[in-house]
Amino acid sequence: SQNYVYLIKKPTDQYQVILEVADDQRSEPQDLHLLYIKSDDGSRMVPLNALATWHPVLGQQSVNHINQFTSTTLFFNLKPGYSIGKATDFVEKAAKQVLPPGIRGEFRGEALTFRDTVSSLTVLMFLAVFVMYVILAILYESYLHPITVLSSLPVALLGGLLTLWLFGAEASLYAFIGMFMLMGIVKKNGIMIVDFAQQRVEHGVPDDQAIHDASMERFRPIMMTTMAALMGALPIALGYGADGASRRPLGLVVVGGLIVSQFITLFITPAIYLYLEEFQEKVLDHFAFFRARHSRPTAGAPVPGHATAD
Repeated sequence: SQNYVYLIKKPTDQYQVILEVADDQRSEPQDLHLLYIKSDDGSRMVPLNALATWHPVLGQQSVNHINQFTSTTLFFNLKPGYSIGKATDFVEKAAKQVLPPGIRGEFRGEALTFRDTVSSLTVLMFLAVFVMYVILAILYESYLHPITVLSSLPVALLGGLLTLWLFGAEASLYAFIGMFMLMGIVKKNGIMIVDFAQQRVEHGVPDDQAIHDASMERFRPIMMTTMAALMGALPIALGYGADGASRRPLGLVVVGGLIVSQFITLFITPAIYLYLEEFQEKVLDHFAFFRARHSRPTAGAPVPGHATAD
């Protein structure tokens, strides 16, 4: 051992006294018989085996501790086709069945990082939606139009989660990344419709006609961008490439969410737009704080962008 048994202090320095044993006298357990210690009065040397007995037993070379508790570490590798989320769930169920009362376990390393990341991503998702609402509210100068744009997000996320469930995939870290991608793509579709409808309303077109024109005019670009994103995520959903099984939930979320949202949001977004516009005019416009910033042109006023004849 490198621990010192005595410290000699001098005016200018100090010296550690470290006991050492010759190499040929500490190679076998029986060499402990060669050790002697002083008696209580210090008059003679007593062999160590006269004071203690020992026998070989099985034990650990070192005892690890975590938070002052004795601990041991179990390592595991992932079977091909299984995600780390499924592995951690299986380990937790097995631990409840095997470990006796008073013994608890916790994850370390990559498993702990995964669990912490998943729990924080849920909070980040709500924060992302809130930030999107604030930015859209500033751009549209309205409290309600951002809700119209974001109304397609729950449907898209539900479609992505249902796709994961149908294919038996795990809600892993890649699945959360796919949800963030899906939110951005679907939100873009709502922005294209609402923005065009707002331009028509500012030109004096009624709300129902404006949202109808927006849905018809923006249908083709919405389909083009959606199909491009869907085709790009399809190989990932099929699990092609090295380590494709772990990235497969990302593709499933994007593909499933886009398909569901494409069939539903094109119908619910115009309806929500009309209901919120009616609520804005009948309720919120009576309060100065919630009043919409845009104003309709009066009857007979020139439409912006068009010439008038004298």
